[in-house]
Amino acid sequence: MKKRKSAAILLAGVLTASLLTGCGEKEKGSLNLYTWDGMFPQEILDGFEQETGYKIYYSNFDYDEDMLAKLEETKGGEYDYVIADDYILEMVIQEGLAKRLDRTKISTWDEINPLYQEQFYDPEDAYTIPYGAGIPLIVYNPEQVDMEITGYADLWDKSLEDSIAIIGNYRVIDGIVLKTMGKSFNTNDLEDIAAAGEKLLELAPNIRVISDSNTQDYLLNGEVSTAFLYTSQVVAALSANPDLKVVYPKEGLGFGIMAGFIPSQAPNEEAAYAFAEYLNQPEIAAKCFEYIGYYCTNKGAETYISDAMKTAIVAPADIEKGEIVQNISQEAEDLHSQNWNLFRTACE
Repeated sequence: MKKRKSAAILLAGVLTASLLTGCGEKEKGSLNLYTWDGMFPQEILDGFEQETGYKIYYSNFDYDEDMLAKLEETKGGEYDYVIADDYILEMVIQEGLAKRLDRTKISTWDEINPLYQEQFYDPEDAYTIPYGAGIPLIVYNPEQVDMEITGYADLWDKSLEDSIAIIGNYRVIDGIVLKTMGKSFNTNDLEDIAAAGEKLLELAPNIRVISDSNTQDYLLNGEVSTAFLYTSQVVAALSANPDLKVVYPKEGLGFGIMAGFIPSQAPNEEAAYAFAEYLNQPEIAAKCFEYIGYYCTNKGAETYISDAMKTAIVAPADIEKGEIVQNISQEAEDLHSQNWNLFRTACE
């Protein structure tokens, strides 16, 4: 659900020991944070350091699979707190790479919106803490499109030739093709997936851009008339141009949740708990959600979200109708990957 800039980087916390001492705090160790780039306002990271005395080291990964590989390599060590996507969290937990949470150390636990709990990857909420959710949606410029777009199927319309930008998550893109066929995102039926691959190839003439980063910019600068975007990109697009139209596709919605967890061999477990509690404070959470542009998973935070942003990042009533992309059989996964590779080639 969440894609950010490439290249893992390491950023030291900006507050010096002298500043911490001046604020009456004593530096007491570090927090090794691991997630995508750009997930927090700098003021939030600075505030945590000043309030707790922990120095943050912020490392980034490009894709969830990169994170999983790193955790497997370190056997659940090296990092203290990780935020990743739902489907990969299931694998992290199954492989014993996440620590079972002690909720007594997170006094803000009750602020979590139950809508985002008890999910397939963590049905007992024993390991994870939600940090944002979203629904990928179609957005288009009515000044450039001569039709009303109401669903995924409209993306195949010949009037949209060479004028669509899409995100690069192949399970999501193949999934919306399956939705036009009345099938589930998570089907293991190889015949249905193969048929979706053939139909996806028919979409290639309409695709101008495939990009995970700042995909909304192609819509805003007029290079494309229509885009299929992650939630944060939808919010960014509408903030820049409120006249754009957003489509909740009639065939059905995709839905995703990202959540934080403490690796099983985290070097500084106490720092991780301190960060989890800090992030889950309603006022802090509100600032984070406004910054990342994802649906608010903290019910207390909704009070602090600005009116301008409230309609964009407080989940719509029909969000529960969304289908979360889940892990499927290896055969089905391989066929999706094959579909995607053929499609990418056809779009070149």
